[in-house]
Amino acid sequence: MNNQNNQKRTMFYGKGDVFVFRTYVKPLTGLKVIPESNFTSKNNVIFGMNAQIALKGDAFLSSFTEGDNSLVIATDSMKNFMLRQAASYEGSTMEGFLTFVCERFLDKYSHIDAVRISANEVPFDSVLVPSGSTLEHSDVVYRKSRNEFATAAVEVERTATGSKIIEQTSGISEVHLIKVKGSSFYGYIHDEYTTLPEAYDRPLFIYLNIDWKYSNIVDAFGADPERYVAAEQVRDIAQSVFHQLDNRSIQQLIYHIGLRVLDRFPQLVEVRFGTNNRTWETIVENIPNSEGSVFTEPRPPYGFQGFAVTREDLEKEKATPKSAYTQV
Repeated sequence: MNNQNNQKRTMFYGKGDVFVFRTYVKPLTGLKVIPESNFTSKNNVIFGMNAQIALKGDAFLSSFTEGDNSLVIATDSMKNFMLRQAASYEGSTMEGFLTFVCERFLDKYSHIDAVRISANEVPFDSVLVPSGSTLEHSDVVYRKSRNEFATAAVEVERTATGSKIIEQTSGISEVHLIKVKGSSFYGYIHDEYTTLPEAYDRPLFIYLNIDWKYSNIVDAFGADPERYVAAEQVRDIAQSVFHQLDNRSIQQLIYHIGLRVLDRFPQLVEVRFGTNNRTWETIVENIPNSEGSVFTEPRPPYGFQGFAVTREDLEKEKATPKSAYTQV
């Protein structure tokens, strides 16, 4: 028998671009202190995200095959449901909120088999305002950030005894880092298709998307802040490793970032990367009486990498006497 016949039919529908903004969510405090970051808390005065909701269930089949909408929950209703649930959330993390909403959907609508919600944080930064002769952070005025943002995804499935989280990931996206020197790329295959010159000290501009998985999903909800991994801390680790490592490729760089993240946070089992190489094109390499050069944006196409670093990788590196990985 064809194994494909045993696979469950792809069938879901939902609502995207559901923007949720809640003020004064419970602050996230007591995070683990790590050497690479001074991020230890988040006040959650503005708790914002752009979410996508997907509902799954065999009960929806007739809406596709027969146009029978009797069991269809309008996507506008999904949006309203999620927004209203934000008022009842008592936790402090985006992962916890998404799980809370998934479970409320299953409680409300008995014909739903599973709910998947993913979200991108909409971050805001506090602004500096005069206070006497100094500047201090305002507690009422915030500026929408144009920087990287946290991400999260949760899928909760109905079971015979209640509900079960079948997938959960946390992450940070659109981290853009440039290192002006201390990176190289050489020793690759040279043949009739090769036109790229080897580089022994180049500026390296990368786009990073990083995801991580917990050994115990409950740690993603922040009930024990010491075991919650903040996206800002992962970002700071990436910055630190980029600064410290004389890297020979983006591949080597992300491997070492993953090792460091796993080393700092034993509660994680895997760190995954999706990266782009956006290194600038050199226009003027040598400027008289200057260490600088002139660059412009790279022309497409661009290189990309995908890689997962596991706890087994870290254990292997630590057990290897001459491993290139060293703790800082």
